[in-house]
Amino acid sequence: MSTAVAWCADPYADALRNGHGPLFLRRTDGWLLPLEVERWCAAADAADLSALRRCTGTVLDIGCGPGRLVAALTAIGHRALGIDISEAAVAHTRRLGGTALRRSVFDSLPDEGSWGTALLIDGNIGIGGDPGALLARTAGLLAPGGLLIAETAPVDVDERVQVRVDDGRGRGAAGETFPWARLGTPALLRHARPTALRPADQWTVGGRSFVALRRRRDVRSARSSSQSAEPAKSAAVTRSQRVRNTPAGRPVADS
Repeated sequence: MSTAVAWCADPYADALRNGHGPLFLRRTDGWLLPLEVERWCAAADAADLSALRRCTGTVLDIGCGPGRLVAALTAIGHRALGIDISEAAVAHTRRLGGTALRRSVFDSLPDEGSWGTALLIDGNIGIGGDPGALLARTAGLLAPGGLLIAETAPVDVDERVQVRVDDGRGRGAAGETFPWARLGTPALLRHARPTALRPADQWTVGGRSFVALRRRRDVRSARSSSQSAEPAKSAAVTRSQRVRNTPAGRPVADS
Protein backbone atom coordinates (compact mmCIF):
# COMPACT_ATOMS: atom_id res chain seq x y z
CA MET A 1 0.00 0.00 0.00
CA SER A 2 1.47 3.40 -0.91
CA THR A 3 1.40 6.23 1.59
CA ALA A 4 -0.98 8.14 -0.67
CA VAL A 5 -3.39 5.20 -0.50
CA ALA A 6 -2.94 5.03 3.28
CA TRP A 7 -4.15 8.61 3.65
CA CYS A 8 -7.11 8.00 1.37
CA ALA A 9 -8.40 4.90 3.16
CA ASP A 10 -9.52 3.99 6.64
CA PRO A 11 -8.97 5.05 9.32
CA TYR A 12 -8.03 8.57 8.16
CA ALA A 13 -10.92 9.03 5.76
CA ASP A 14 -13.37 7.75 8.38
CA ALA A 15 -12.02 10.20 10.95
CA LEU A 16 -12.53 13.13 8.59
CA ARG A 17 -16.04 12.01 7.64
CA ASN A 18 -16.98 11.55 11.31
CA GLY A 19 -15.23 14.72 12.48
CA HIS A 20 -13.36 13.05 15.33
CA GLY A 21 -10.61 10.62 16.27
CA PRO A 22 -8.90 8.93 17.87
CA LEU A 23 -6.25 9.01 15.19
CA PHE A 24 -2.48 8.74 15.42
CA LEU A 25 0.72 8.37 13.54
CA ARG A 26 2.37 5.26 14.90
CA ARG A 27 6.13 5.36 14.82
CA THR A 28 8.09 2.19 14.19
CA ASP A 29 9.25 2.25 17.81
CA GLY A 30 5.62 2.01 18.96
CA TRP A 31 5.08 5.62 20.05
CA LEU A 32 1.89 7.36 18.98
CA LEU A 33 1.70 10.90 17.65
CA PRO A 34 -1.86 12.17 18.21
CA LEU A 35 -3.64 13.85 15.32
CA GLU A 36 -6.09 16.60 16.28
CA VAL A 37 -9.00 15.64 14.05
CA GLU A 38 -11.60 17.55 16.07
CA ARG A 39 -9.63 20.78 15.78
CA TRP A 40 -9.05 20.33 12.05
CA CYS A 41 -12.77 19.79 11.48
CA ALA A 42 -13.79 22.83 13.55
CA ALA A 43 -13.65 26.48 12.52
CA ALA A 44 -10.31 28.28 12.46
CA ASP A 45 -9.25 29.16 16.00
CA ALA A 46 -7.24 32.08 17.42
CA ALA A 47 -3.89 30.45 16.60
CA ASP A 48 -5.00 29.76 13.02
CA LEU A 49 -6.23 33.33 12.62
CA SER A 50 -2.89 34.70 13.82
CA ALA A 51 -1.36 33.02 10.77
CA LEU A 52 -4.15 33.87 8.34
CA ARG A 53 -3.98 37.57 9.22
CA ARG A 54 -0.39 37.59 7.94
CA CYS A 55 -1.31 36.12 4.54
CA THR A 56 -0.92 38.33 1.49
CA GLY A 57 -2.14 37.82 -2.05
CA THR A 58 -3.28 34.41 -3.23
CA VAL A 59 -2.84 31.60 -0.71
CA LEU A 60 -1.90 27.94 -1.24
CA ASP A 61 -2.71 25.68 1.72
CA ILE A 62 -0.42 22.65 1.40
CA GLY A 63 -1.99 19.58 2.99
CA CYS A 64 -5.28 21.40 3.57
CA GLY A 65 -7.04 18.52 5.34
CA PRO A 66 -10.75 19.15 5.86
CA GLY A 67 -10.39 22.76 4.77
CA ARG A 68 -10.93 25.04 7.75
CA LEU A 69 -8.12 27.39 6.70
CA VAL A 70 -9.20 27.56 3.06
CA ALA A 71 -12.77 28.32 4.16
CA ALA A 72 -11.62 31.02 6.59
CA LEU A 73 -9.38 32.64 3.97
CA THR A 74 -12.18 32.62 1.40
CA ALA A 75 -14.52 34.25 3.93
CA ILE A 76 -12.12 37.17 4.44
CA GLY A 77 -11.63 37.73 0.72
CA HIS A 78 -8.46 35.85 -0.21
CA ARG A 79 -8.29 33.67 -3.29
CA ALA A 80 -7.21 30.42 -1.67
CA LEU A 81 -6.54 26.90 -2.95
CA GLY A 82 -6.12 23.81 -0.80
CA ILE A 83 -4.20 20.76 -1.97
CA ASP A 84 -4.29 17.36 -0.32
CA ILE A 85 -3.77 13.76 -1.43
CA SER A 86 -6.84 12.61 0.50
CA GLU A 87 -10.08 12.47 -1.49
CA ALA A 88 -12.05 12.76 1.77
CA ALA A 89 -10.13 15.91 2.72
CA VAL A 90 -10.66 17.55 -0.65
CA ALA A 91 -14.38 16.70 -0.59
CA HIS A 92 -14.73 18.15 2.93
CA THR A 93 -12.97 21.36 1.89
CA ARG A 94 -15.31 21.78 -1.07
CA ARG A 95 -18.36 21.21 1.14
CA LEU A 96 -17.19 24.16 3.24
CA GLY A 97 -17.19 26.31 0.11
CA GLY A 98 -13.43 26.21 -0.42
CA THR A 99 -11.51 25.35 -3.57
CA ALA A 100 -9.31 22.27 -3.38
CA LEU A 101 -7.42 19.87 -5.64
CA ARG A 102 -6.32 16.32 -4.97
CA ARG A 103 -2.59 16.85 -5.46
CA SER A 104 0.75 16.39 -3.74
CA VAL A 105 2.87 19.48 -3.25
CA PHE A 106 5.43 17.73 -5.48
CA ASP A 107 2.93 17.38 -8.34
CA SER A 108 2.48 20.03 -11.01
CA LEU A 109 0.36 22.81 -9.47
CA PRO A 110 -1.51 25.86 -10.76
CA ASP A 111 0.29 29.21 -10.80
CA GLU A 112 3.70 27.91 -9.77
CA GLY A 113 6.04 30.77 -8.93
CA SER A 114 3.25 33.28 -8.37
CA TRP A 115 1.56 32.44 -5.04
CA GLY A 116 1.54 35.28 -2.53
CA THR A 117 1.50 32.97 0.51
CA ALA A 118 1.93 29.25 1.12
CA LEU A 119 0.85 27.50 4.33
CA LEU A 120 2.40 24.47 6.02
CA ILE A 121 0.21 24.29 9.13
CA ASP A 122 -0.66 21.45 11.54
CA GLY A 123 2.70 19.73 11.26
CA ASN A 124 2.79 19.74 7.46
CA ILE A 125 6.45 20.77 7.49
CA GLY A 126 6.85 17.00 7.90
CA ILE A 127 5.51 16.12 4.44
CA GLY A 128 7.85 13.73 2.66
CA GLY A 129 10.27 13.41 5.57
CA ASP A 130 12.78 15.78 3.91
CA PRO A 131 12.31 19.34 5.19
CA GLY A 132 15.01 20.81 2.96
CA ALA A 133 13.39 19.46 -0.19
CA LEU A 134 9.94 20.58 0.92
CA LEU A 135 11.13 24.10 1.75
CA ALA A 136 12.93 24.39 -1.60
CA ARG A 137 9.85 23.17 -3.45
CA THR A 138 7.62 25.61 -1.58
CA ALA A 139 9.99 28.50 -2.29
CA GLY A 140 9.62 27.70 -5.98
CA LEU A 141 5.83 27.93 -5.72
CA LEU A 142 5.95 31.44 -4.25
CA ALA A 143 6.21 34.70 -6.12
CA PRO A 144 9.38 36.72 -5.43
CA GLY A 145 8.76 38.31 -2.03
CA GLY A 146 6.05 35.73 -1.26
CA LEU A 147 5.52 34.38 2.24
CA LEU A 148 5.68 30.86 3.65
CA ILE A 149 3.93 30.44 7.01
CA ALA A 150 4.82 27.18 8.75
CA GLU A 151 3.78 25.73 12.07
CA THR A 152 6.62 24.20 14.07
CA ALA A 153 6.86 21.90 17.06
CA PRO A 154 6.70 23.77 20.38
CA VAL A 155 9.90 21.96 21.40
CA ASP A 156 13.40 21.99 19.91
CA VAL A 157 13.26 18.86 17.79
CA ASP A 158 14.69 17.87 14.41
CA GLU A 159 13.80 14.31 13.52
CA ARG A 160 12.93 12.14 10.58
CA VAL A 161 10.75 9.16 11.46
CA GLN A 162 8.85 6.32 9.81
CA VAL A 163 5.14 6.30 10.65
CA ARG A 164 1.82 4.80 9.63
CA VAL A 165 -1.76 5.94 10.20
CA ASP A 166 -3.41 4.21 13.16
CA ASP A 167 -6.64 4.71 15.10
CA GLY A 168 -5.17 3.15 18.22
CA ARG A 169 -7.47 0.17 17.92
CA GLY A 170 -5.59 -1.86 15.35
CA ARG A 171 -7.40 -0.69 12.19
CA GLY A 172 -5.19 0.04 9.23
CA ALA A 173 -2.41 -1.94 10.86
CA ALA A 174 -1.36 -3.46 7.51
CA GLY A 175 -0.54 -0.09 6.01
CA GLU A 176 3.07 0.50 5.01
CA THR A 177 5.20 2.99 6.89
CA PHE A 178 6.20 6.26 5.25
CA PRO A 179 8.65 9.07 6.08
CA TRP A 180 7.66 12.05 8.19
CA ALA A 181 9.56 14.84 9.91
CA ARG A 182 9.07 16.96 13.02
CA LEU A 183 10.85 20.31 13.39
CA GLY A 184 11.01 22.94 16.07
CA THR A 185 11.64 26.55 15.09
CA PRO A 186 15.48 26.40 15.31
CA ALA A 187 15.55 23.33 13.06
CA LEU A 188 13.20 24.90 10.52
CA LEU A 189 15.41 27.97 10.29
CA ARG A 190 18.48 25.77 9.76
CA HIS A 191 16.80 23.83 6.96
CA ALA A 192 15.65 27.07 5.31
CA ARG A 193 19.14 28.61 5.08
CA PRO A 194 20.20 26.89 1.82
CA THR A 195 16.92 27.81 0.12
CA ALA A 196 15.58 31.09 -1.24
CA LEU A 197 13.60 31.61 1.98
CA ARG A 198 14.63 34.09 4.66
CA PRO A 199 13.18 34.52 8.19
CA ALA A 200 10.49 37.19 8.48
CA ASP A 201 8.65 36.55 11.77
CA GLN A 202 8.13 34.12 14.65
CA TRP A 203 5.27 33.90 17.16
CA THR A 204 3.35 31.62 19.50
CA VAL A 205 -0.41 31.55 20.18
CA GLY A 206 -2.24 29.06 22.39
CA GLY A 207 0.80 26.85 22.73
CA ARG A 208 1.28 26.60 18.96
CA SER A 209 4.42 27.98 17.30
CA PHE A 210 4.71 29.59 13.88
CA VAL A 211 7.44 30.91 11.60
CA ALA A 212 7.08 33.17 8.57
CA LEU A 213 9.72 32.98 5.84
CA ARG A 214 9.90 35.30 2.84
CA ARG A 215 11.16 34.25 -0.58
CA ARG A 216 14.06 36.31 -1.81
CA ARG A 217 13.25 38.54 -4.70
CA ASP A 218 16.17 37.69 -6.95
CA VAL A 219 15.17 35.34 -9.77
CA ARG A 220 18.35 33.29 -9.74
CA SER A 221 17.81 32.04 -6.16
CA ALA A 222 14.18 31.26 -6.94
CA ARG A 223 15.18 29.14 -9.92
CA SER A 224 17.77 27.24 -7.93
CA SER A 225 15.27 26.52 -5.17
CA SER A 226 12.77 25.15 -7.62
CA GLN A 227 15.42 23.00 -9.31
CA SER A 228 16.85 21.75 -6.03
CA ALA A 229 13.45 20.30 -5.14
CA GLU A 230 13.33 18.11 -8.24
CA PRO A 231 15.62 15.27 -7.08
CA ALA A 232 13.42 14.74 -4.05
CA LYS A 233 10.23 14.65 -6.09
CA SER A 234 10.13 10.97 -6.99
CA ALA A 235 10.70 9.84 -3.40
CA ALA A 236 8.47 12.40 -1.84
CA VAL A 237 5.49 11.76 -4.09
CA THR A 238 5.10 8.36 -2.44
CA ARG A 239 5.27 10.09 0.85
CA SER A 240 2.61 11.21 3.03
CA GLN A 241 1.55 14.45 1.49
CA ARG A 242 0.61 14.50 4.99
CA VAL A 243 0.42 13.57 8.12
CA ARG A 244 -0.98 16.87 8.12
CA ASN A 245 -1.67 17.93 11.52
CA THR A 246 0.77 16.11 13.65
CA PRO A 247 0.53 18.23 16.76
CA ALA A 248 4.00 19.35 16.38
CA GLY A 249 5.21 18.53 19.73
CA ARG A 250 4.80 15.70 22.01
CA PRO A 251 4.43 12.07 21.06
CA VAL A 252 2.40 9.90 23.40
CA ALA A 253 3.96 6.62 24.44
CA ASP A 254 2.02 3.55 23.43
CA SER A 255 0.69 1.72 26.41
